[in-house]
Amino acid sequence: MDYVSLPTADWHQVVNRYYRKREVYSMGWAPGEVDFSKLMAVAAPYGGPVAVTRDEKTIQAVTSGQLRPTLAMYSSSGTLLSSFIWDKGRLVGMGWTENERLICVLEDGTVLIYSVFGELILQFSMGRDCKEQQVMDVQVWSTGLVVLTHARQFYVVTDLENPRPRPLADPGLDENPTSWIVIDPLYTPSNAVEVFVATTSGTILVVHQQGVNDCVLNQGPFTKMAVSPTGKFLACFTSTGDLWVYPTDFRSELYRFPTQSTLTPTQMAWCGSDSIVMLFPKTEYLLMVTNGDWVRFALDDPVCIVGEVDGLRILSNSTCEFLQRVPDAVEEIFAVGSTAPAATLYDAAEHFERKSSKADEHIRSIKTELPAAVSQCIAAAGHEFSYPLQRQLLKAASFGKCFLEFHSPKEFVEMCKTLRVLNAVRHYEIGIPLTYEQYKQLTPQILVDRLVNRHQHLLAWRICDYLELKADKVMVHWASTKVKQSDTDDREIAQMIVQKLEKVSGVSYAEIASAAYKFGRPKLATMLLDYEPRAGDQVPLLISMNEDELALSKAIESGDTDLMYLALLYLKRTHQQRDFLRIVHDKPVAMDLLIAYCRQQDTELLKDLFYFFNQPEETAAVAALESYQERDLDSRLKRMHAALKDYSENKEFQFQARQTEEQIKLLLLQRELEASYNEKYVDLSLSDTLYRLCLAGESKRATKLRTEFKVPDKRFWWIRIKSLSETRDWDGIEKLSKEKKSPIGYEPFVEACLDGRNTQEAMKYIPKIVAPDKRAEYYLMVGAVREAVDVALKEKDPDIIMRLRTKTTNRDHLAFLESALDQFQKR
Repeated sequence: MDYVSLPTADWHQVVNRYYRKREVYSMGWAPGEVDFSKLMAVAAPYGGPVAVTRDEKTIQAVTSGQLRPTLAMYSSSGTLLSSFIWDKGRLVGMGWTENERLICVLEDGTVLIYSVFGELILQFSMGRDCKEQQVMDVQVWSTGLVVLTHARQFYVVTDLENPRPRPLADPGLDENPTSWIVIDPLYTPSNAVEVFVATTSGTILVVHQQGVNDCVLNQGPFTKMAVSPTGKFLACFTSTGDLWVYPTDFRSELYRFPTQSTLTPTQMAWCGSDSIVMLFPKTEYLLMVTNGDWVRFALDDPVCIVGEVDGLRILSNSTCEFLQRVPDAVEEIFAVGSTAPAATLYDAAEHFERKSSKADEHIRSIKTELPAAVSQCIAAAGHEFSYPLQRQLLKAASFGKCFLEFHSPKEFVEMCKTLRVLNAVRHYEIGIPLTYEQYKQLTPQILVDRLVNRHQHLLAWRICDYLELKADKVMVHWASTKVKQSDTDDREIAQMIVQKLEKVSGVSYAEIASAAYKFGRPKLATMLLDYEPRAGDQVPLLISMNEDELALSKAIESGDTDLMYLALLYLKRTHQQRDFLRIVHDKPVAMDLLIAYCRQQDTELLKDLFYFFNQPEETAAVAALESYQERDLDSRLKRMHAALKDYSENKEFQFQARQTEEQIKLLLLQRELEASYNEKYVDLSLSDTLYRLCLAGESKRATKLRTEFKVPDKRFWWIRIKSLSETRDWDGIEKLSKEKKSPIGYEPFVEACLDGRNTQEAMKYIPKIVAPDKRAEYYLMVGAVREAVDVALKEKDPDIIMRLRTKTTNRDHLAFLESALDQFQKR
């Protein structure tokens, strides 16, 4: 049909609206290859593929070569995508996901997910209950499915990527539902799955996980239901032949239409969001109902109908057609007798091509409305499938733009780009009859993903390049497919893939390598991984490929300690200890990390490591460290003796041996002290042990211990002064100061007295302080400001007085110091 000269030839008026049914494709399959009257068929929305298999519910003549059913998948143009013998069991139902995966549900609750090429992607079970109760029916939506069992229970899977079957609330049905349907969670108020179940009592139950709600209807029982693409409306067909339309919240009744048919429709779907189309058994027409009015569309063959967001796709044995409400922009331009500005602009463009003066008259008549007319022509072009009509409408828009001083070209350019993409995917070899509205909802990126899933890599890449989208996923999928399908030598195919991808940013070679490894080409996988720049992707995959030594080397090159630990721990877990240590020995960085890990987590491995590499001093250090993890003193001493033995075998570690020996001696002595004094001594340091003995008045024993362990005089005097100060033994402190000249000076004596707030006792030791400035400062601290000044006068050093002024806030002391400073200045 010439849509340019007769664009309204296939229009049908229903009330005040127009609908059109246009042929999109003549089916590419052979005559008689597909007969929808004998097949179970399900088609994916958004111009997606159709899956067909023999309908076991119908009686059919079967030839000897057709004993086993075949499941086939075709594009919307009838091009065969895949076909395979169905031998999995009794098929209850099928459906498509949003990413064009075919869901097949068996009677025993097994769910099989296939690609469009018949590759089994995932298989799971709906659970033991479903297997026991047997599945009666299934409904699939974009991301999940619900099954109904013969026990009248519903089970749901909301995420097909990670399937976890769960039961919905028990609807309490005594009889099988007359019909049921699922609402996509995207369109429910709770964002959860809701199942509308029609009962024999005439009402509808809303079943979800939290419970069951009765909509309290009496117009039923409903034998067929369909939800609008937006999820806002529900069409229900009754056993008496009435069609009822409700909002999905059931707060009102939108309208009722009596079809006067006692037969239940075999198929019912929405045409956009304002019309319902029904196919009745043994009829040769489609009945479309909209707002209480109707129209019939004759059929030449059995059909499969698919509701779309803006229309209805009709697949028959010979054609693919699209039924839709005529878009407003198209109606304004082509409606008979239309005087809309866009229609006038379109006529003006035609007159201009015929070189008629009427073109100027038409343009002048819509001068003020020309911008809107241009936009309408651009929008109308987007809604047309006919290439000539698209060009004619865009020419009209371009003609109108010439008369506008200021008009952004963005709208026109974007539509040209969109039409170029749409025309490419609508080509019969691709077979995706997307409309402009569907394309906007689907988005270009998802369209590219669907092309990739169909292995249309070249077209997907060209669209990405044309629309300036990221093409890395396209190229990765192409390379992964190439790896699976090519018999070329590994080195050649690796070089070819790298040459193709070297200019594409963001490509994950790890993903391609993973596909190669899964396909049984580990050598190719290893080659490809050399080009993976992200070590975080590279190392885990090498580990999964059992290339553990290479994984460790790559982790070390990356400098990422987490990856190094990942590789090390995998090696440790999968190798004999000797082999593991041999691998690590040649890699100093890995060796250092392993030692650090073992010090915190695995001291046994650490000892084995040092023993393996003949490092007795490190083995001894580990034994010494382990000894202090023992709570029992005998066990600790045993480990320390082992450390002492290792240290003693090498002359270079005599210092460590001596220190270990002294620690053993101290522990033995502390055990004796605990037994004698019934106090805690074990685990105290030598200084703390001496301090505690001094506190206990055991100065002789402390002196003996000090001699035995060669404690320096200075440290021992500090300990004695501290203990005497703690017990306020001023006589003992004085006695100590007179034993001999103090090796630590007399400041500690003064500090001890000051800590005990005994200034009188402190005055005994201040004169013995050698440094004048310190002596003066201590005099000031005990309140003897005159003596402090005398020190400065004796030393003839006014700086001492100046420093003293900064050490006090006492006004009398400050005044005396100022007076003394004046005396210095007068001299």
